[in-house]
Amino acid sequence: MRIRFKKWARPEIAASQICMDDSKAMRGKWRTDANFARPEQPFFVELGCGKGGWISQAALQHPENNYLALDIKSEMLGMANRKVLAAFERAGKAPDNVRLSIINIEHISEVLCPQDGVDRIYINFCNPWPKESHKKRRLTHPRQLGQYASVLRGELHFKTDDPDLFNESIVYFEESGWSILTKTFDLHADEPADNIRTEHENMFTEMGKKIHFLIAAPPAGAFGKPAPSFDDELREQRRLKAEAAETD
Repeated sequence: MRIRFKKWARPEIAASQICMDDSKAMRGKWRTDANFARPEQPFFVELGCGKGGWISQAALQHPENNYLALDIKSEMLGMANRKVLAAFERAGKAPDNVRLSIINIEHISEVLCPQDGVDRIYINFCNPWPKESHKKRRLTHPRQLGQYASVLRGELHFKTDDPDLFNESIVYFEESGWSILTKTFDLHADEPADNIRTEHENMFTEMGKKIHFLIAAPPAGAFGKPAPSFDDELREQRRLKAEAAETD
């Protein structure tokens, strides 16, 4: 989705109490009182927070958790910053359990490491990158899953309206050794009480699109290990293809 340049975004991000200017410098230090009032709480990360529709609700509703929301675009993060601060101001509460930062999620390992001990990752309505040549950019692509697995000691929650992305992501998870704990092709058919709807989710639902959702756990023993490099990933894909060809 294209978004117009907003000249106010970067100055507001730089001045915001909840936006981290240099997220790479925080690698290994997210679970500290320099970031959160209660650093001992569970640490949840949203990848691709967009305009902040989800994070502004989740962080406010669950003060017992700490949240880090990431996005690549300053315009998106600027709007998310406004939305989060407005939500907490209306509730008369301090935003002491939420942080935002700009980062290219393809390089998430530059921002998070095992010492940060991520308890849960959320991916909500990410770019489906439908073209074959662009699919490696998907947030659920195997090369991304390897990075998440090295820092995640809990679950990953994935939600989308795109059936092709969802079905191919299921394959990504399974081929990467992840366990799919929950899976539904129509989340609203039996909607969980704790589901947080965003503007996108309501819009897609009004359009008659079904919301697809899954919860997955990383491979046993992956936490704390170095994330595989992209070259390792390509070699593993070639090996699997060669094995499959031999059995045909």
